[in-house]
Amino acid sequence: MASILAVSVGNSRTSLARFDGGTLVEARRVDSVNAAAVVAEATSLADGDSMPLVLATVSPTASDAILKAVQSAGFSEVLRIGEEFGIPIATQVDDASKTGQDRLLSSCAAFRRLGQACVVVDAGTCVTVDFVDGAGVFQGGMISPGVMMQLNAMHEHTAALEKTTLTPVPTDTFGRNTSDAMRLGVIEGVRGLVQRVIERYATAYGAFPLVIATGGDAELLFSDDELINLIVPDLVLEGIASAWATATDSDDDQPKFTDPARPAAVTVNDDGE
Repeated sequence: MASILAVSVGNSRTSLARFDGGTLVEARRVDSVNAAAVVAEATSLADGDSMPLVLATVSPTASDAILKAVQSAGFSEVLRIGEEFGIPIATQVDDASKTGQDRLLSSCAAFRRLGQACVVVDAGTCVTVDFVDGAGVFQGGMISPGVMMQLNAMHEHTAALEKTTLTPVPTDTFGRNTSDAMRLGVIEGVRGLVQRVIERYATAYGAFPLVIATGGDAELLFSDDELINLIVPDLVLEGIASAWATATDSDDDQPKFTDPARPAAVTVNDDGE
């Protein structure tokens, strides 16, 4: 069984993980603008072993710099999703080539984990909510600004709203200061949006699909959310490993996971409830 380095270049952060025989050994995250840091983490994860580096990206500018850096560092086998091989998931979108690789990879990994219709919520620079039907077909979804994008936009486009960092939602029902009011509005706004979109999908599908959340802000936003069945921070990396295993026709190298139950979808009645 083989080992690979999976690298997902996002708009803000780059995630890396080593998989040995389909088992995720360790995952790390660095800023996407720091190509040298990506190389350092990749070198550390490889630990002197020779293995393919498989890269997916939603940021061509950042990935071009990272690609040059890892090649200069001596990674001889660098494979790019969408170039050397594709993502093993069927779609019903207008143009799959314009759909973010992270969305397709996470959806591919989610369906492989759950084995049934599911919703994938990815909370990062943007928040995406995508639907995969019971046959494993990616149907499309929704894209919204992420929490930090919204907080930064409020600061940049107003005179009085201060620059605010992301912290857990205030425990007080009311925002007692400007920063708490901003955080409360953005966090609860995203959670409410996700709930409405999931309900929309459930009504169209005729049942409440399982919901799996991923992304750097998933734990903060959804750890106590009853609509979320599972939080998997490294879902897109699992998707990369799965795509590589499929391309090399190696079932033994498909990602492995230990989450126990696969709860059944819940039927929606005629009123959409």
